[in-house]
Amino acid sequence: MGSKFVLVKNKVKKFKKILQVDGDKSISIRWLLLASQAIGISKAKNILRSEDVLSAIECLKKLGVKIKLSNQNCVIYGRGINGFKLKKNLILNAGNSGTVGRLILPLLIKSPFKIKIIGDKSLSRRDFSRVIDPLNKIGVKFFPKGKKRLPISILGSNYLRPINYYEKRGSAQCKTCVMLASLNTPGEMRIFAKRSRNHTELMFKNLKMPISVKKKGEIDFIKTSRPDKLSSFNLDIPGDISSSAFFIALTILSKNSYLVLKNINLNPSRLGIIKILNKMGAGIKTKNIKLNKGEKCGDIIVKSNKKLKAINCPSYLNSSAIDEFLIIFLIAARSKGISYFKNLSELNKKESPRLKLGSKILNMIGIKTKLTKNSIKIYGNPNINLNKNYEIRNYLKDHRIMAMCTIAALTLGGKWKIYDPESINTSFPSFIKILKTSFDVKFK
Repeated sequence: MGSKFVLVKNKVKKFKKILQVDGDKSISIRWLLLASQAIGISKAKNILRSEDVLSAIECLKKLGVKIKLSNQNCVIYGRGINGFKLKKNLILNAGNSGTVGRLILPLLIKSPFKIKIIGDKSLSRRDFSRVIDPLNKIGVKFFPKGKKRLPISILGSNYLRPINYYEKRGSAQCKTCVMLASLNTPGEMRIFAKRSRNHTELMFKNLKMPISVKKKGEIDFIKTSRPDKLSSFNLDIPGDISSSAFFIALTILSKNSYLVLKNINLNPSRLGIIKILNKMGAGIKTKNIKLNKGEKCGDIIVKSNKKLKAINCPSYLNSSAIDEFLIIFLIAARSKGISYFKNLSELNKKESPRLKLGSKILNMIGIKTKLTKNSIKIYGNPNINLNKNYEIRNYLKDHRIMAMCTIAALTLGGKWKIYDPESINTSFPSFIKILKTSFDVKFK
């Protein structure tokens, strides 16, 4: 356990701000993985400089990909499909990133050598069977046989076959793993996926790769197959709505405040937080909408709100808000009435058991909850005003818990000692800097 902490003991002052946040993490990592397999030079602006993205870059460099990173700009010299430099005894470190750990595997399905994938303690606790199983069916072998967590080794094959894959969790990582495997697999990959974020599908379409998507209810039927080649492509990466969520909450829960977040990714598959909070009366608006290589982007306008109401959250919004539920829980704690969120077992399979820890933190600040394995009821208190000392530690260095507690301290009051603040670097390294420079927040 780390001994570093931040001390927050004053509420944020009222503000009126225009803000830009770091580039979208999901798009940054997917661009890296596809551009590394393209022919030619690809360039990205506003790429996220987080530890997760840097882990993806280091893995690709070990596979022989030349990458130049300067500030928020990145240049990749692609090696073409199946063009990586593979060798014996290669070890790739995914760090804390489930996205990197799971999505680097389909890039290696033709490797003639065993390649070992490792990660940090948090990632090594997470379930990899959800990508191991479909890759096994495609023809890939893993060692030790039957192991479902990192570290594991992958051995590719020259005898790969397409599969019918049923993704029932609403996991974009699992769906994307099979889609990326199609780049090296003959025939047509058929994916029946519970709807989730669709950045990979949009990139495939923008690159004119063989893909079709048909929607039926909450299921996407995706067909994809191996392209003749993958051409280099440039991308201006929009701001991350998951990072924006913390400042949306900061504004809603503060007094007399107003915020405009510029050029944010507004992909409909990621807008769950806005839809949920607007059902609670938040009144969030978007404007200046435009398309950027198939991705919808624009500005988000947020105001303070004292009249939030509870919600019986529809389950169909879960997948489009899965990374934002901790901050949604915090807003529900300040809302009038009892909020109910269900079918959220997936939250306990993230960097930490977020459903359990989110409930524990709310209980710590005096908010009653009722928790099951996959649901939570939150008994809101619109008049909550904290004045005690609170200590946050042993949360498995989950960056979203760190940020949630920081926002709670800045809006609800109290004196908070939050350990392992460096955990935020996995996804949003400028979080504390933005609070200091744009909102005049003092950290001890």
